Amino acid sequence: MPHTPSTLSSPCQPARQHRGRILRRLLAPALLASLSACAGIGSTAPGTPLTQIEAHFGAPTLQCTDRNGQARAIWSQQPLGQYAWGGTLDAAGRIEAMQPILTDEHFQVLKQGTWTPEQVRCEFGPPAFIDSVGLPGTRQVVWNYRYRQDHVWNSLMFVYFGQDGSHVTRFHPGPDPLYDPDRMPGR
Repeated sequence: MPHTPSTLSSPCQPARQHRGRILRRLLAPALLASLSACAGIGSTAPGTPLTQIEAHFGAPTLQCTDRNGQARAIWSQQPLGQYAWGGTLDAAGRIEAMQPILTDEHFQVLKQGTWTPEQVRCEFGPPAFIDSVGLPGTRQVVWNYRYRQDHVWNSLMFVYFGQDGSHVTRFHPGPDPLYDPDRMPGR
């Protein structure tokens, strides 16, 4: 029986599927290694010297001065990871408390006062990516943080900085298209 065009698949389809499987196999170990390297950082005891944390987990992604004038260190898995940990340092360079910072609970601090981009970066680390939304004349800068909404869902937290980009105007979670199966390579 001859094949009609509707029953034939694209000659590229098997190659695309194979490339997608290879890409997922290559990325999975790298992501797991990244997760395991930072997984224990959240259990760092208060009073641990920064030098000891760096020896075990590597240099922080970011060091800055927070809204209260305290030194802060952040270890982040952005742009592709969903976790980050941060803590303030005392005058002797010891961590006061290490906590996960890309959580629904922690994003609620953005409701308190006015937040500049520098303050948001110091609180949550660098975003996965920066985008803009809106119509011409009403465009807003949006920082996107990958995280696990409710500790389960692959999500982005969208942090809007308004038209002038000077301070946070709103924030909300949404689905992360990186984990949309229809957008995976090879599909």
